[in-house]
Amino acid sequence: MNNQQFIIAISKGRILQETIPLLVSAGILSIESIKKNSRTLIFDTLIKDIKVIILRAKDILTYIKLGAADIGVIGKDILLEYGSNEVLETLDLKISCCKLMTAGLKGKNIFNQQPPIRIATKFVNIAKKYYTNKGIKVEIMKFNGAMELTPLMNIADEIVDIVNTGETLRENGMETRDLITEISSRLVIKAYIKKYKYTKIYNIIENLRSVVLKKKIIIK
Repeated sequence: MNNQQFIIAISKGRILQETIPLLVSAGILSIESIKKNSRTLIFDTLIKDIKVIILRAKDILTYIKLGAADIGVIGKDILLEYGSNEVLETLDLKISCCKLMTAGLKGKNIFNQQPPIRIATKFVNIAKKYYTNKGIKVEIMKFNGAMELTPLMNIADEIVDIVNTGETLRENGMETRDLITEISSRLVIKAYIKKYKYTKIYNIIENLRSVVLKKKIIIK
């Protein structure tokens, strides 16, 4: 890629699937190009010199910081956990909505036991800040998946995790407790952008803002 190309980086999975209709509605992507290149990680767009790349969520922040991507689409949870002052949030796309919550075994009062309270999560920084603000002494353990197992195996007293419907928690004898924050996908850019890219970035942000506000979505 040459330095004049403009890169939009999108997180894999649900965020990608829900961002595509916004980009189509904004006149950036065509449905045909996505279907034709369903297995590729880089797409041409309807706008000259703009390409879309598909990355893991955490890698998008690195690409933005290095200037390898100009605009990124990631979840608010990733921003809160790994973000820095090098990356700016510019727009709430109001897609891929969920909640970041605490949860534990149904009916178990964790405050009836001696501290520290054992917390299992992949959101270590968010959890640390949350419990510190609550004045609760905790021991935070990082896990990358199957968080619901940790209370069942007596590894953790409570978990901090993304909750959609809560069905998985209920099926494992757990219940949601406190809401930490609402999560949705956000448009991010580098804090210090090159002057010659400013107009293009501004136009894309405002175009997508209009799509989000008016809900002019072509496909679902």
